[in-house]
Amino acid sequence: MSVSVAPIHKKKSWKRKSARLEREDEGAGPSQGEGEEEEEEELVNETETTRSLSLSELRDMRKDFSRHPGEHIVTWLLRCWDSGASSLELEGKEAKQLGSLSREGGTDKAIGKGSPALSLWRRLLSAIRERYPFKEDVVYRSRKWTTMEKGIQYLRELAVLEVIYGDLNNVWSPIDPDEVQCTRPMWRKLV
Repeated sequence: MSVSVAPIHKKKSWKRKSARLEREDEGAGPSQGEGEEEEEEELVNETETTRSLSLSELRDMRKDFSRHPGEHIVTWLLRCWDSGASSLELEGKEAKQLGSLSREGGTDKAIGKGSPALSLWRRLLSAIRERYPFKEDVVYRSRKWTTMEKGIQYLRELAVLEVIYGDLNNVWSPIDPDEVQCTRPMWRKLV
């Protein structure tokens, strides 16, 4: 079995040579060469191809993006973002072949929904939003942090929650947790 992932862009280039003949009027002055100019124009054609994954690559991808037992949903999603889920383009059939990523039947079914190619990150966000239609449905308890690294991690997890319930169809809405503006509720939870 194989699954196609992110498109690989290859460039093919051709050179077109065109000759243009210029006429000079008689007696107009000294001739410049033969009056023939040669132009080169380079055309670049980008083609998009997909490569197939082997079973071992598919298994490795499943390991990288599977939710660990007891892991909070937003912590799992942030780990998926950090592992590059936004760079993997999958069709619905291909996403189904990844198996149980979230360890929740309804969410896993929603990940494989739809046939157009979407990034794994968008599929994960849409699936969580479909499974938990309201922000309050996502069980996420605030935790105390004692180091700057843990505080930043907590703030990024709060940003993931904002991304899930933002407008995923709006191209101006951030889907990168690091680009989300800190809202007043996020600030209160952090403090």
